[in-house]
Amino acid sequence: KDSIKPKTEKYGLRLGVDLFRLSRSFWEKDYRGIELTGDFKITRKHYIAAEIGNENKTIEERNLNFTTQGTYLKAGFDYNAYENWAGMQNQIYIGLRYGISSFSQKLTNYTVYNTNHYFGENVVVEGQKFDGLSAHWAEIVTGIKAELVNNLYIGFNVRLNYLIGNNKPENFDNLYIPGFNKTYNGKFGTGFNYTISYFIPLYKSTIKSKEISKAKKN
Repeated sequence: KDSIKPKTEKYGLRLGVDLFRLSRSFWEKDYRGIELTGDFKITRKHYIAAEIGNENKTIEERNLNFTTQGTYLKAGFDYNAYENWAGMQNQIYIGLRYGISSFSQKLTNYTVYNTNHYFGENVVVEGQKFDGLSAHWAEIVTGIKAELVNNLYIGFNVRLNYLIGNNKPENFDNLYIPGFNKTYNGKFGTGFNYTISYFIPLYKSTIKSKEISKAKKN
């Protein structure tokens, strides 16, 4: 007897690395960093997603020189707005993240300008280190992931961050937070990623007929 084989879709874990941070460590002498990415498909449209990383960034300005070092974790979900054909795993997505960071600040030197020229000179602070600092924030992320060859994906995304809270060292500020970026613009920050990732299929699920019809229409 003839039979129609039901169509299935792969579900599994996708692991990758941020190429921008990795390459930046080679061409920017004051930066070292790495970020690992991952997502897990839970429905045809929804993914659990996370990033974990470490950054070491030195900033030198006319009256300020400091180094920030620490680790961070971001976790949340992505919604895939792209209608894939059966078997495809490409994404055009929007998502949310909650990020936390634990870091230290090493203040090499910091000049405090005295606006009153009649009383003393500028004060120079040197050689202070602040440990046990932390911050947490929310992110909106949007991006794409496209399959290059079987199960290997290239991706790009942009992020808008909102700083919820952070504990600051005494007489200084957290001007750079690992995972968040610079805080010069107040509570808002931005970022982006170039990623390469590999999809590890773990199991398959049968696609319902109405989902197949919807995909064909689109």
